[in-house]
Amino acid sequence: MVDEGRTYRLDRIPAAAVRFARALDRNRERIAAEEGLSASELRALFYIGEHLRVTPKQLATHMHVTTGAVTFITRRLVELQMLSRSDHPDDRRSLFLELTPRAHAAMDRIHAEFDEMIRASTAQLDDQQLEQFTASLESVATAIAERTALAAAARSVATL
Repeated sequence: MVDEGRTYRLDRIPAAAVRFARALDRNRERIAAEEGLSASELRALFYIGEHLRVTPKQLATHMHVTTGAVTFITRRLVELQMLSRSDHPDDRRSLFLELTPRAHAAMDRIHAEFDEMIRASTAQLDDQQLEQFTASLESVATAIAERTALAAAARSVATL
C-alpha cells in the first residue's frame, strides 16, 4: 500500500543545510544562465579554474561523468572561447584543458559577485560570529565529505 498523503520534511540543522544548499544551487543556476552556460559547463570551468589545467580524464572523474560527456562539454566551452586545449607534454594521447582570458574574466566577475553576496548575507554577524560560523561550516563540510567517501567505499566493496 502506498501512503500518498505522507510528506517528508527535515527540521532544525538538516532543514537549514538543505535550504542553504538549495540557495547555492539556485545561485549557481542563475550564474550559468547569465553566462550562457549549462550547469555542467559552469562546474567544469570552476574545477579547471581551481586547478589551473586538467586532463579530460581528471575532469570526468571529478564530475562523475564519462570522458565522452567531458568531450561534449569541453567542445562547447572551446567554441565559446572559454577553454583552450594544449598538448600534454608527457602523454601524446592526452591533452590539457585551460581557461582562456575570456573565462578568467568571467571567473573574476563570478567570484567577486559571490564574495559580495556572502559578505552581504553575513553582515549581521560580528567578526567572532563570522569566524565561528566559518569554522563550523568547514567542519561540517569536511565531516560530510568523509562520511560520503566512506559510504561510497563501503558500497564499492559490497558490490565486489
